Amino acid sequence: MRGAATLLQTRSLSKRFGANVAVDNVDLVVREGTLHSIIGPNGAGKTTLFNLLSGDLQPSAGEITFKGSPITRLDSARRSHLGIGRSFQRTNIFPQLSVFENVRLAAQSRTAASYGMWRAASSLHAVARRADEVLREIDLAQHAKRRARELAGGDQRLLELAIALATDPALLLLDEPSQGLSPEDAKRLMVRIRALAQRYTILLIEHNVGLVMELSTEITVMHFGAVLARGTPQEIRSHQGVRDAYLGRRG
Repeated sequence: MRGAATLLQTRSLSKRFGANVAVDNVDLVVREGTLHSIIGPNGAGKTTLFNLLSGDLQPSAGEITFKGSPITRLDSARRSHLGIGRSFQRTNIFPQLSVFENVRLAAQSRTAASYGMWRAASSLHAVARRADEVLREIDLAQHAKRRARELAGGDQRLLELAIALATDPALLLLDEPSQGLSPEDAKRLMVRIRALAQRYTILLIEHNVGLVMELSTEITVMHFGAVLARGTPQEIRSHQGVRDAYLGRRG
């Protein structure tokens, strides 16, 4: 995959909050068709970096390109329309709506019908078909009519993933998707992410190092806001600086 085309790239990307440097001159390359993980101790700057990539934060310095075009000053809505999908550490769904309606709204946002305020949602047949496809892909079709708040925690995480997929992303940003899940639900979610990695480019933050090593094509290690190391799982395992700063702490 080292020869694959670059999908997203950052150059000297930085974010400061007063005197605190949360992201420090980060150079990152995410290649098409890879599952690229970002790991590091708590406070390493991983989620701040994701917020910069998604447009939820603006950088203090540096630049971001996506599909070869600059997106540094674009907001999160515009980046989403360009093909960057995002999940969050905390589940981000519409709890009162049905599972199907959550996914249908996401699919509708990618069509001209998203501006059709007076058009019945039931008439959007292509949007409904896309929602059905995504629910089958994520294995949630059996829950389509249930309210989202009625789902168990693991299924709510899958629903959030389905919402992101319904926007037809070129790049999926997954921020600690297994956080708060039981070991069984976390394993089920990671099996689903492994399957999705065959079709989507994924940038993943995940605290479970074992899963990261098993799933990833490439890994970037952050420490105190900066990039400590980058490489394949094998290269990261053998990197002495990573072992001293991070992996060694976990046994």
